[in-house]
Amino acid sequence: MRGRGQDIWRSLRRDRGAVIGMVLVGLVSLMAICAPLAPFEPNEATDSLDDLDPPKHPIPPSSRLLLGTDKQGFDVFSRLLYGARATLLTGLAAIGLALLIGVPFGAVSGYAGGRVDNLCMRAVDVMLAFPSIVLAIAIAFVFSTRDLLPIIFAVAVVNVPTIARQVRASVLQVKTHEFVLAARAMGYGPARILFRHVLPNCLAPLIVVATLGVGWAILSAAGLSFLGLGPPEDQAEWGVMLQAGLEFISSGKQWILIPPGAAIAVTVLGFNLLGDGLRKALDPRAR
Repeated sequence: MRGRGQDIWRSLRRDRGAVIGMVLVGLVSLMAICAPLAPFEPNEATDSLDDLDPPKHPIPPSSRLLLGTDKQGFDVFSRLLYGARATLLTGLAAIGLALLIGVPFGAVSGYAGGRVDNLCMRAVDVMLAFPSIVLAIAIAFVFSTRDLLPIIFAVAVVNVPTIARQVRASVLQVKTHEFVLAARAMGYGPARILFRHVLPNCLAPLIVVATLGVGWAILSAAGLSFLGLGPPEDQAEWGVMLQAGLEFISSGKQWILIPPGAAIAVTVLGFNLLGDGLRKALDPRAR
């Protein structure tokens, strides 16, 4: 097991895309960790330090305000750091919840087969019949509160079919191996065989799907916040920051819009590159 881990790490280090992905994800994680060191609170009007009223219009970048302020007088740089926390939390929590639902669903479907498999896959087909972003909007719209929890739940539900299908395909392949047949011959029950012998051998593709899913979840969550289904404007979140800067896109105040947009793009790119590198590293044929 240790030797395989070393092979995977060696393959990741040799893959330039994976290295770039790890660096980008590391930078975003560092932003989230360093958020308490930001010069201002995320919902603190910067001009309050000068005993002045909050500005009625955005302030351009300067030596004191690295990325300027938004229309509410909030420091864009400070909100960018705090927004990294909310964005990473949303993406990781959504994929974690999707795994909790999708893995058992797909595993039982693939291992049981027959009518159980047909029933489970028809339910997945119904979910896949709707465009993912439309389904996420519909789920988020049901909640009356503007917060991160509705977005996390909506993005998680949308990711369940993809995870369930991947787990089912892996289980269908693994359950025909000789060690599974040997476990059946020894009298082990279906639950023990599935969760102790089959699922541990399905981790490699599942890790890849989950890593790639985090990037998609972050992008989807930012899109829902941009549409007004996320947290309120005073909460630091990259999608909310994009929405706040949209009205200034034609007035030359791009410092409000570009930082959160670039942060989202860099984060999604990092997770995509890392996921692609993991796919190559965990596949012996690719190595």
